[in-house]
Amino acid sequence: MTVKTITPPLMSRRFLLSAGALAASQVALSACTSMGPRSPRVVSSIRPEPEYASDFDYPQIYAARVDAGYEIPAVPYREIDSRLLRQYVADPTGEAPGTIVVDTSQHYLYLVEPGGRALRYGVGLGRDGFAWSGRAVIQWKQAWPTWTPPEEMIARQPELAKYSADNGGMPPGLDNPLGARALYIFQDGADTLYRVHGSPEWWSIGKSVSSGCVRMINQDVIDLYSRVADGSPILVTSGVGTV
Repeated sequence: MTVKTITPPLMSRRFLLSAGALAASQVALSACTSMGPRSPRVVSSIRPEPEYASDFDYPQIYAARVDAGYEIPAVPYREIDSRLLRQYVADPTGEAPGTIVVDTSQHYLYLVEPGGRALRYGVGLGRDGFAWSGRAVIQWKQAWPTWTPPEEMIARQPELAKYSADNGGMPPGLDNPLGARALYIFQDGADTLYRVHGSPEWWSIGKSVSSGCVRMINQDVIDLYSRVADGSPILVTSGVGTV
């Protein structure tokens, strides 16, 4: 069967940034996993195409694609609140260009750009009791990462023992909780075990259902990954402009 090549997503020429830095190859522990429903609600009918004010062509950027041999399904973006779709906005954070800011109160992730603008994505977040916040850095990033649950998670969910560090973790793939890309959050040189990562569970965007991490639509995390360098600062906060 011939695999059709999907054209990369289009974006406004005015706001393109250069691609991110080197991808890392090591395997790291991660606290991220799905805690939400295993399938989206059934859509009984197709609604008319809504009008969106955006620099992006949503049918194209959320279309199915092949990435490193993995077939990523299309995202039914019309079933997602339009505020959670990728878009440029006036920067509300006051942070330096290149900073990632996660506003947990609104389920937004901002990538601050020069000129008073930011690229905003919708995200899913950890449930109460698992959330993390603070200032840190993206120590490194990985395309199609291996997922290794920490011992504390395995103690809570013994069925995950088969993916322990001793067993080599869960191989990359569409069922891997870290999705197509992962950005690893370190604070003061230590791994926080929290990640910005992809997920096929598009219906969880805008909700708090995962075990601690910042999850994105796979197509969005691929885009973010291409724009962010290792060592980039990240702020996770409840309400932009606060720590």
